[in-house]
Amino acid sequence: MAALNKRSLTDLQEMDKSHHLHPFTDHKELHAQRSRVISRAEGVYIFDADGNKILDAMSGLWCVNVGYGQQELVDAATAQMQELPYYNSFFQCSHPPAIELAALLQDLSPPHLNRIFFTGSGSESNDTIVRMVRTYWDLMGQPERHTIISRDNAYHGSTVAAASLGGMQSMHKQSGLPIPGIVHVAQPYWYGSDQSLSPHDFGIAAARTIEDKIKEVGADKVAAFIGEPIQGAGGVIVPPDSYWPEVQRICDEYGILLISDEVITGFGRLGEWFGADHFGTRPDFMPFAKGVTSGYLPLGGVFVSDRVADVLTEKAGEFAHGYTYSGHPVSCAVAMANIKLIQRENLVGRIKNDIGPYLQEKWRALGEHSLIGDTRMVGLMGAFEIVKEKSSLQRFEEDQNAGATLRDHLLQDGVCMRAVGDKIICAPPFVLSHSEVDTMIEATWKALDLTKASLAGSQYG
Repeated sequence: MAALNKRSLTDLQEMDKSHHLHPFTDHKELHAQRSRVISRAEGVYIFDADGNKILDAMSGLWCVNVGYGQQELVDAATAQMQELPYYNSFFQCSHPPAIELAALLQDLSPPHLNRIFFTGSGSESNDTIVRMVRTYWDLMGQPERHTIISRDNAYHGSTVAAASLGGMQSMHKQSGLPIPGIVHVAQPYWYGSDQSLSPHDFGIAAARTIEDKIKEVGADKVAAFIGEPIQGAGGVIVPPDSYWPEVQRICDEYGILLISDEVITGFGRLGEWFGADHFGTRPDFMPFAKGVTSGYLPLGGVFVSDRVADVLTEKAGEFAHGYTYSGHPVSCAVAMANIKLIQRENLVGRIKNDIGPYLQEKWRALGEHSLIGDTRMVGLMGAFEIVKEKSSLQRFEEDQNAGATLRDHLLQDGVCMRAVGDKIICAPPFVLSHSEVDTMIEATWKALDLTKASLAGSQYG
Protein backbone atom coordinates (compact mmCIF):
# COMPACT_ATOMS: atom_id res chain seq x y z
CA MET A 1 0.00 0.00 0.00
CA ALA A 2 1.23 3.48 -0.87
CA ALA A 3 2.64 5.63 1.90
CA LEU A 4 2.02 9.38 1.93
CA ASN A 5 4.02 11.66 4.21
CA LYS A 6 5.12 8.50 6.06
CA ARG A 7 1.50 7.56 6.78
CA SER A 8 -0.36 4.66 5.22
CA LEU A 9 -3.47 5.27 3.14
CA THR A 10 -5.55 3.59 5.83
CA ASP A 11 -4.17 5.95 8.46
CA LEU A 12 -4.91 8.98 6.28
CA GLN A 13 -8.47 7.81 5.62
CA GLU A 14 -9.05 7.26 9.32
CA MET A 15 -7.70 10.73 10.15
CA ASP A 16 -9.88 12.17 7.40
CA LYS A 17 -12.93 10.45 8.87
CA SER A 18 -12.16 11.64 12.41
CA HIS A 19 -11.15 15.24 11.79
CA HIS A 20 -12.04 16.55 8.32
CA LEU A 21 -15.49 17.91 7.48
CA HIS A 22 -15.77 17.97 3.68
CA PRO A 23 -17.78 20.48 1.64
CA PHE A 24 -20.97 19.33 -0.12
CA THR A 25 -20.64 15.84 1.33
CA ASP A 26 -22.90 13.24 2.95
CA HIS A 27 -20.48 12.30 5.71
CA LYS A 28 -22.31 9.13 6.68
CA GLU A 29 -21.92 7.88 3.12
CA LEU A 30 -18.30 9.07 2.95
CA HIS A 31 -17.37 7.27 6.14
CA ALA A 32 -18.91 4.04 4.87
CA GLN A 33 -16.87 4.20 1.66
CA ARG A 34 -13.76 6.09 2.85
CA SER A 35 -12.33 9.04 0.96
CA ARG A 36 -10.33 8.76 -2.24
CA VAL A 37 -6.99 10.36 -1.42
CA ILE A 38 -5.47 12.23 -4.37
CA SER A 39 -1.71 12.23 -3.97
CA ARG A 40 -0.33 13.98 -7.06
CA ALA A 41 -1.22 15.29 -10.52
CA GLU A 42 0.43 15.90 -13.88
CA GLY A 43 -0.94 17.36 -17.12
CA VAL A 44 -4.61 16.37 -17.33
CA TYR A 45 -4.24 13.45 -14.91
CA ILE A 46 -4.65 13.03 -11.17
CA PHE A 47 -3.27 10.03 -9.27
CA ASP A 48 -4.79 8.57 -6.13
CA ALA A 49 -2.92 6.95 -3.27
CA ASP A 50 -3.69 3.50 -4.66
CA GLY A 51 -1.76 4.44 -7.80
CA ASN A 52 -4.77 4.83 -10.08
CA LYS A 53 -4.28 7.27 -12.97
CA ILE A 54 -7.43 9.29 -13.66
CA LEU A 55 -8.09 11.69 -16.53
CA ASP A 56 -9.51 14.76 -14.81
CA ALA A 57 -12.28 15.79 -17.20
CA MET A 58 -13.59 18.32 -14.66
CA SER A 59 -10.37 20.37 -14.27
CA GLY A 60 -10.62 19.89 -10.51
CA LEU A 61 -13.68 22.06 -9.86
CA TRP A 62 -13.84 23.77 -13.29
CA CYS A 63 -10.57 25.53 -12.48
CA VAL A 64 -7.30 23.78 -13.44
CA ASN A 65 -7.48 25.23 -16.93
CA VAL A 66 -3.78 25.01 -17.82
CA GLY A 67 -3.44 21.52 -16.36
CA TYR A 68 -1.32 20.29 -13.50
CA GLY A 69 2.42 20.68 -13.05
CA GLN A 70 3.01 24.04 -14.77
CA GLN A 71 6.38 24.92 -13.29
CA GLU A 72 6.24 28.61 -14.20
CA LEU A 73 3.23 29.05 -11.90
CA VAL A 74 5.15 27.34 -9.09
CA ASP A 75 8.15 29.57 -9.79
CA ALA A 76 5.98 32.71 -9.74
CA ALA A 77 4.62 31.75 -6.32
CA THR A 78 8.08 30.94 -4.98
CA ALA A 79 9.60 34.20 -6.17
CA GLN A 80 6.76 36.28 -4.76
CA MET A 81 6.86 34.51 -1.39
CA GLN A 82 10.54 35.40 -1.15
CA GLU A 83 9.90 39.03 -2.12
CA LEU A 84 6.64 39.84 -0.31
CA PRO A 85 4.63 36.86 0.96
CA TYR A 86 1.75 38.98 2.22
CA TYR A 87 0.48 42.46 2.71
CA ASN A 88 -3.04 43.85 2.70
CA SER A 89 -4.57 46.51 0.48
CA PHE A 90 -6.46 48.26 3.29
CA PHE A 91 -5.49 51.66 4.72
CA GLN A 92 -4.41 53.24 1.40
CA CYS A 93 -1.80 50.52 0.80
CA SER A 94 -1.12 48.43 -2.28
CA HIS A 95 1.63 46.27 -3.76
CA PRO A 96 2.98 45.57 -7.26
CA PRO A 97 1.30 42.17 -7.91
CA ALA A 98 -2.22 43.49 -7.25
CA ILE A 99 -1.59 46.67 -9.26
CA GLU A 100 -0.07 44.84 -12.21
CA LEU A 101 -2.71 42.10 -12.23
CA ALA A 102 -5.53 44.64 -12.18
CA ALA A 103 -4.02 46.35 -15.23
CA LEU A 104 -3.53 43.01 -17.02
CA LEU A 105 -7.13 41.99 -16.33
CA GLN A 106 -8.40 45.31 -17.63
CA ASP A 107 -6.58 44.64 -20.90
CA LEU A 108 -8.53 41.37 -21.28
CA SER A 109 -11.96 42.69 -20.35
CA PRO A 110 -14.62 44.50 -22.38
CA PRO A 111 -13.69 48.20 -22.71
CA HIS A 112 -16.28 49.51 -20.22
CA LEU A 113 -14.94 47.33 -17.36
CA ASN A 114 -11.85 49.14 -16.09
CA ARG A 115 -11.83 48.51 -12.31
CA ILE A 116 -11.22 45.29 -10.40
CA PHE A 117 -12.01 44.52 -6.75
CA PHE A 118 -10.10 41.45 -5.49
CA THR A 119 -11.53 38.70 -3.30
CA GLY A 120 -10.53 35.17 -2.35
CA SER A 121 -13.20 33.14 -4.15
CA GLY A 122 -16.25 33.19 -6.38
CA SER A 123 -18.56 33.18 -3.36
CA GLU A 124 -16.80 36.24 -1.94
CA SER A 125 -17.01 37.89 -5.35
CA ASN A 126 -20.77 37.50 -5.46
CA ASP A 127 -21.15 38.65 -1.86
CA THR A 128 -19.15 41.72 -2.87
CA ILE A 129 -21.51 42.38 -5.76
CA VAL A 130 -24.55 42.34 -3.48
CA ARG A 131 -22.86 45.04 -1.38
CA MET A 132 -21.78 47.05 -4.42
CA VAL A 133 -25.14 46.87 -6.19
CA ARG A 134 -27.09 48.09 -3.17
CA THR A 135 -24.51 50.75 -2.30
CA TYR A 136 -24.63 52.02 -5.89
CA TRP A 137 -28.39 52.52 -5.82
CA ASP A 138 -28.20 54.12 -2.36
CA LEU A 139 -25.68 56.63 -3.74
CA MET A 140 -27.87 57.21 -6.77
CA GLY A 141 -30.67 58.32 -4.43
CA GLN A 142 -32.76 55.20 -5.04
CA PRO A 143 -32.36 53.15 -1.84
CA GLU A 144 -35.55 51.23 -2.56
CA ARG A 145 -33.78 49.52 -5.50
CA HIS A 146 -32.34 46.59 -3.56
CA THR A 147 -34.01 43.53 -5.12
CA ILE A 148 -31.74 41.28 -7.18
CA ILE A 149 -33.26 38.81 -9.65
CA SER A 150 -31.55 35.46 -10.18
CA ARG A 151 -32.62 32.11 -11.63
CA ASP A 152 -33.84 28.74 -10.41
CA ASN A 153 -31.10 26.11 -10.27
CA ALA A 154 -28.37 28.76 -10.55
CA TYR A 155 -25.16 28.43 -8.57
CA HIS A 156 -23.32 31.55 -7.41
CA GLY A 157 -21.43 30.21 -4.38
CA SER A 158 -22.13 28.87 -0.90
CA THR A 159 -21.73 31.81 1.47
CA VAL A 160 -25.00 33.28 2.78
CA ALA A 161 -25.45 35.99 0.15
CA ALA A 162 -24.03 33.92 -2.71
CA ALA A 163 -26.18 30.89 -1.86
CA SER A 164 -29.18 33.21 -1.71
CA LEU A 165 -28.38 34.44 -5.21
CA GLY A 166 -28.19 30.83 -6.30
CA GLY A 167 -31.37 28.92 -6.99
CA MET A 168 -30.46 25.55 -5.46
CA GLN A 169 -33.44 24.56 -3.35
CA SER A 170 -31.46 21.97 -1.36
CA MET A 171 -29.12 24.74 -0.17
CA HIS A 172 -31.99 27.08 0.67
CA LYS A 173 -33.82 24.44 2.72
CA GLN A 174 -30.79 23.75 4.94
CA SER A 175 -30.04 27.36 5.71
CA GLY A 176 -33.27 29.35 5.80
CA LEU A 177 -32.37 31.11 2.56
CA PRO A 178 -32.63 33.22 0.49
CA ILE A 179 -32.04 36.40 2.43
CA PRO A 180 -34.57 39.20 1.79
CA GLY A 181 -34.39 41.08 -1.47
CA ILE A 182 -33.40 38.18 -3.73
CA VAL A 183 -35.97 36.57 -6.04
CA HIS A 184 -35.77 33.91 -8.72
CA VAL A 185 -37.16 33.23 -12.18
CA ALA A 186 -37.10 30.23 -14.54
CA GLN A 187 -33.84 29.00 -16.00
CA PRO A 188 -33.43 28.91 -19.81
CA TYR A 189 -33.46 25.09 -19.97
CA TRP A 190 -35.13 24.24 -23.28
CA TYR A 191 -34.42 20.50 -23.07
CA GLY A 192 -36.04 20.37 -19.62
CA SER A 193 -39.17 22.18 -20.85
CA ASP A 194 -42.14 20.61 -22.62
CA GLN A 195 -40.42 21.61 -25.88
CA SER A 196 -43.67 23.01 -27.27
CA LEU A 197 -41.77 26.14 -28.28
CA SER A 198 -38.85 26.27 -30.67
CA PRO A 199 -35.51 26.93 -28.96
CA HIS A 200 -35.58 30.49 -30.33
CA ASP A 201 -39.06 31.23 -29.00
CA PHE A 202 -38.30 29.49 -25.72
CA GLY A 203 -35.20 31.64 -25.23
CA ILE A 204 -37.28 34.80 -25.66
CA ALA A 205 -39.96 33.49 -23.30
CA ALA A 206 -37.39 32.51 -20.66
CA ALA A 207 -35.80 35.95 -20.79
CA ARG A 208 -39.18 37.61 -20.45
CA THR A 209 -39.77 35.89 -17.11
CA ILE A 210 -37.22 38.47 -15.90
CA GLU A 211 -39.35 41.27 -17.29
CA ASP A 212 -42.44 39.74 -15.66
CA LYS A 213 -40.63 39.64 -12.31
CA ILE A 214 -39.52 43.27 -12.70
CA LYS A 215 -43.13 44.29 -13.22
CA GLU A 216 -44.28 42.14 -10.28
CA VAL A 217 -41.70 43.56 -7.86
CA GLY A 218 -41.83 47.07 -9.33
CA ALA A 219 -39.22 48.47 -11.69
CA ASP A 220 -38.31 51.13 -9.13
CA LYS A 221 -37.35 48.39 -6.64
CA VAL A 222 -35.22 46.10 -8.84
CA ALA A 223 -31.47 46.64 -8.66
CA ALA A 224 -29.92 43.95 -10.85
CA PHE A 225 -30.17 40.63 -12.63
CA ILE A 226 -27.47 37.96 -12.19
CA GLY A 227 -26.87 34.97 -14.43
CA GLU A 228 -24.14 32.55 -15.40
CA PRO A 229 -23.58 32.80 -19.17
CA ILE A 230 -23.93 29.00 -19.13
CA GLN A 231 -25.17 27.46 -15.89
CA GLY A 232 -22.42 25.18 -14.62
CA ALA A 233 -23.23 23.28 -11.44
CA GLY A 234 -26.88 23.22 -12.49
CA GLY A 235 -25.99 20.87 -15.32
CA VAL A 236 -24.32 22.93 -18.07
CA ILE A 237 -27.56 24.60 -19.16
CA VAL A 238 -26.79 26.29 -22.48
CA PRO A 239 -29.39 28.97 -23.23
CA PRO A 240 -30.82 29.33 -26.74
CA ASP A 241 -29.09 31.97 -28.84
CA SER A 242 -32.11 34.27 -28.45
CA TYR A 243 -31.89 34.40 -24.65
CA TRP A 244 -29.02 36.73 -23.76
CA PRO A 245 -29.82 39.45 -26.33
CA GLU A 246 -33.33 39.64 -24.88
CA VAL A 247 -31.94 39.76 -21.32
CA GLN A 248 -29.71 42.64 -22.36
CA ARG A 249 -32.67 44.48 -23.89
CA ILE A 250 -34.70 44.07 -20.71
CA CYS A 251 -31.88 45.29 -18.46
CA ASP A 252 -31.31 48.30 -20.73
CA GLU A 253 -34.99 49.17 -20.93
CA TYR A 254 -35.56 49.09 -17.17
CA GLY A 255 -32.16 50.46 -16.13
CA ILE A 256 -31.28 47.23 -14.32
CA LEU A 257 -27.64 46.39 -13.60
CA LEU A 258 -26.50 43.22 -15.36
CA ILE A 259 -24.19 40.73 -13.61
CA SER A 260 -22.47 38.08 -15.74
CA ASP A 261 -21.13 35.43 -13.36
CA GLU A 262 -17.84 34.42 -14.99
CA VAL A 263 -16.50 32.23 -12.17
CA ILE A 264 -16.60 29.17 -14.48
CA THR A 265 -16.80 30.71 -17.94
CA GLY A 266 -14.09 33.34 -17.45
CA PHE A 267 -10.53 33.04 -18.79
CA GLY A 268 -11.20 31.03 -21.92
CA ARG A 269 -13.52 28.13 -21.07
CA LEU A 270 -15.93 28.94 -23.94
CA GLY A 271 -13.30 29.81 -26.53
CA GLU A 272 -13.49 33.51 -25.67
CA TRP A 273 -11.87 35.24 -22.70
CA PHE A 274 -15.29 35.66 -21.04
CA GLY A 275 -18.82 34.37 -21.45
CA ALA A 276 -19.96 37.95 -21.99
CA ASP A 277 -17.73 38.02 -25.08
CA HIS A 278 -19.27 34.79 -26.35
CA PHE A 279 -22.87 35.96 -25.91
CA GLY A 280 -22.29 39.64 -26.69
CA THR A 281 -23.62 41.11 -23.43
CA ARG A 282 -22.49 44.35 -21.74
CA PRO A 283 -22.45 43.51 -18.01
CA ASP A 284 -22.00 46.02 -15.21
CA PHE A 285 -20.25 43.39 -13.11
CA MET A 286 -18.30 40.21 -13.89
CA PRO A 287 -17.39 38.14 -10.82
CA PHE A 288 -14.47 35.77 -11.44
CA ALA A 289 -12.30 33.20 -9.65
CA LYS A 290 -11.23 29.62 -10.54
CA GLY A 291 -9.52 30.01 -13.93
CA VAL A 292 -7.73 33.25 -13.05
CA THR A 293 -5.03 31.17 -11.31
CA SER A 294 -6.05 27.80 -12.79
CA GLY A 295 -6.78 26.84 -9.19
CA TYR A 296 -3.10 26.88 -8.19
CA LEU A 297 -3.90 29.41 -5.45
CA PRO A 298 -7.18 30.96 -4.24
CA LEU A 299 -8.10 34.24 -5.89
CA GLY A 300 -11.30 35.90 -7.00
CA GLY A 301 -12.51 39.30 -7.93
CA VAL A 302 -15.09 41.50 -9.60
CA PHE A 303 -14.82 43.50 -12.80
CA VAL A 304 -16.79 46.70 -12.21
CA SER A 305 -18.15 48.89 -15.00
CA ASP A 306 -17.21 52.55 -15.28
CA ARG A 307 -20.88 53.38 -14.72
CA VAL A 308 -20.76 51.85 -11.25
CA ALA A 309 -17.11 52.43 -10.33
CA ASP A 310 -17.33 56.15 -10.97
CA VAL A 311 -20.18 56.44 -8.49
CA LEU A 312 -18.48 54.26 -5.86
CA THR A 313 -15.20 56.17 -6.08
CA GLU A 314 -16.65 59.66 -6.24
CA LYS A 315 -19.67 59.47 -3.92
CA ALA A 316 -19.26 56.59 -1.49
CA GLY A 317 -16.60 57.86 0.85
CA GLU A 318 -15.28 54.73 2.52
CA PHE A 319 -16.71 51.54 0.96
CA ALA A 320 -16.76 49.47 4.14
CA HIS A 321 -16.12 46.10 2.59
CA GLY A 322 -13.11 43.86 1.92
CA TYR A 323 -11.16 40.77 2.89
CA THR A 324 -7.85 40.05 4.58
CA TYR A 325 -6.71 38.28 1.43
CA SER A 326 -8.09 40.73 -1.15
CA GLY A 327 -5.37 40.89 -3.80
CA HIS A 328 -3.04 38.50 -1.98
CA PRO A 329 0.39 39.14 -3.56
CA VAL A 330 1.31 35.49 -4.11
CA SER A 331 -2.07 34.67 -5.64
CA CYS A 332 -1.81 37.73 -7.90
CA ALA A 333 1.67 36.72 -9.04
CA VAL A 334 0.42 33.24 -9.93
CA ALA A 335 -2.58 34.72 -11.75
CA MET A 336 -0.28 36.84 -13.92
CA ALA A 337 1.88 33.82 -14.75
CA ASN A 338 -1.24 31.79 -15.54
CA ILE A 339 -2.71 34.44 -17.85
CA LYS A 340 0.60 34.95 -19.64
CA LEU A 341 0.86 31.18 -20.18
CA ILE A 342 -2.67 31.12 -21.66
CA GLN A 343 -1.75 34.02 -23.94
CA ARG A 344 1.62 32.62 -25.01
CA GLU A 345 0.21 29.19 -25.83
CA ASN A 346 -2.92 30.72 -27.43
CA LEU A 347 -5.06 28.35 -25.38
CA VAL A 348 -8.24 30.40 -25.86
CA GLY A 349 -7.78 30.26 -29.63
CA ARG A 350 -7.02 26.55 -29.36
CA ILE A 351 -10.36 25.97 -27.65
CA LYS A 352 -12.17 27.95 -30.33
CA ASN A 353 -10.42 26.49 -33.36
CA ASP A 354 -8.85 23.15 -32.45
CA ILE A 355 -9.45 21.10 -29.33
CA GLY A 356 -12.92 22.55 -28.75
CA PRO A 357 -14.36 21.55 -32.16
CA TYR A 358 -12.58 18.18 -31.95
CA LEU A 359 -14.16 17.30 -28.59
CA GLN A 360 -17.53 18.81 -29.54
CA GLU A 361 -17.83 16.57 -32.62
CA LYS A 362 -17.10 13.43 -30.64
CA TRP A 363 -19.37 14.58 -27.80
CA ARG A 364 -22.28 15.05 -30.22
CA ALA A 365 -21.69 11.54 -31.56
CA LEU A 366 -22.39 10.16 -28.08
CA GLY A 367 -26.00 11.14 -28.75
CA GLU A 368 -26.32 8.03 -30.93
CA HIS A 369 -26.30 5.87 -27.79
CA SER A 370 -29.72 4.66 -26.67
CA LEU A 371 -29.22 6.09 -23.16
CA ILE A 372 -28.59 9.66 -24.30
CA GLY A 373 -31.41 12.11 -24.97
CA ASP A 374 -29.36 15.26 -25.53
CA THR A 375 -25.75 16.39 -25.84
CA ARG A 376 -24.48 19.96 -25.63
CA MET A 377 -21.10 21.63 -25.44
CA VAL A 378 -19.68 25.12 -25.89
CA GLY A 379 -15.90 25.47 -25.90
CA LEU A 380 -14.73 22.91 -23.37
CA MET A 381 -17.88 22.88 -21.23
CA GLY A 382 -20.45 20.19 -21.92
CA ALA A 383 -23.12 17.81 -20.70
CA PHE A 384 -25.32 14.97 -21.85
CA GLU A 385 -28.70 13.82 -20.56
CA ILE A 386 -29.35 10.18 -19.65
CA VAL A 387 -32.81 8.88 -20.57
CA LYS A 388 -34.65 5.61 -20.11
CA GLU A 389 -36.63 5.90 -23.32
CA LYS A 390 -35.00 7.76 -26.20
CA SER A 391 -38.11 8.33 -28.32
CA SER A 392 -40.15 9.84 -25.48
CA LEU A 393 -37.16 11.23 -23.51
CA GLN A 394 -38.56 9.48 -20.43
CA ARG A 395 -36.10 9.63 -17.54
CA PHE A 396 -35.13 6.97 -15.05
CA GLU A 397 -36.62 7.00 -11.57
CA GLU A 398 -34.58 9.05 -9.13
CA ASP A 399 -33.75 6.07 -6.93
CA GLN A 400 -32.15 4.29 -9.88
CA ASN A 401 -29.27 6.80 -9.73
CA ALA A 402 -28.51 6.55 -13.44
CA GLY A 403 -26.14 9.51 -13.44
CA ALA A 404 -24.17 8.31 -10.43
CA THR A 405 -23.97 4.80 -11.89
CA LEU A 406 -22.48 6.10 -15.13
CA ARG A 407 -20.10 8.39 -13.27
CA ASP A 408 -18.83 5.45 -11.21
CA HIS A 409 -18.28 3.31 -14.30
CA LEU A 410 -16.30 6.16 -15.84
CA LEU A 411 -14.15 6.49 -12.74
CA GLN A 412 -13.43 2.78 -12.69
CA ASP A 413 -12.12 3.16 -16.23
CA GLY A 414 -9.93 6.10 -15.26
CA VAL A 415 -11.99 9.15 -16.25
CA CYS A 416 -13.44 11.69 -13.81
CA MET A 417 -16.65 13.48 -14.82
CA ARG A 418 -19.47 14.72 -12.64
CA ALA A 419 -23.08 13.64 -12.27
CA VAL A 420 -25.80 16.25 -11.71
CA GLY A 421 -28.89 14.10 -11.36
CA ASP A 422 -29.09 12.27 -14.68
CA LYS A 423 -26.79 14.73 -16.42
CA ILE A 424 -23.11 13.97 -16.92
CA ILE A 425 -21.00 17.11 -17.19
CA CYS A 426 -17.41 17.72 -18.19
CA ALA A 427 -14.99 20.64 -18.39
CA PRO A 428 -11.50 19.32 -19.13
CA PRO A 429 -8.24 21.30 -18.98
CA PHE A 430 -7.38 23.48 -21.97
CA VAL A 431 -4.21 21.46 -22.60
CA LEU A 432 -6.15 18.26 -23.34
CA SER A 433 -4.69 16.51 -26.41
CA HIS A 434 -6.59 14.87 -29.26
CA SER A 435 -5.49 11.43 -28.06
CA GLU A 436 -6.70 12.24 -24.55
CA VAL A 437 -10.07 13.26 -26.01
CA ASP A 438 -10.18 9.87 -27.73
CA THR A 439 -9.42 8.15 -24.41
CA MET A 440 -12.16 10.12 -22.67
CA ILE A 441 -14.77 9.38 -25.32
CA GLU A 442 -13.87 5.68 -25.55
CA ALA A 443 -14.30 5.38 -21.79
CA THR A 444 -17.66 7.18 -22.01
CA TRP A 445 -19.02 4.75 -24.63
CA LYS A 446 -17.90 1.84 -22.44
CA ALA A 447 -19.48 3.41 -19.34
CA LEU A 448 -22.75 3.98 -21.20
CA ASP A 449 -22.92 0.30 -22.17
CA LEU A 450 -22.10 -0.81 -18.63
CA THR A 451 -24.69 1.59 -17.20
CA LYS A 452 -27.35 0.25 -19.54
CA ALA A 453 -26.54 -3.27 -18.36
CA SER A 454 -26.52 -2.18 -14.71
CA LEU A 455 -29.94 -0.58 -15.02
CA ALA A 456 -31.47 -3.47 -16.97
CA GLY A 457 -34.30 -5.23 -15.15
CA SER A 458 -37.91 -4.77 -14.25
CA GLN A 459 -37.72 -0.95 -14.12
CA TYR A 460 -35.77 -0.61 -17.35
CA GLY A 461 -37.76 -0.73 -20.57
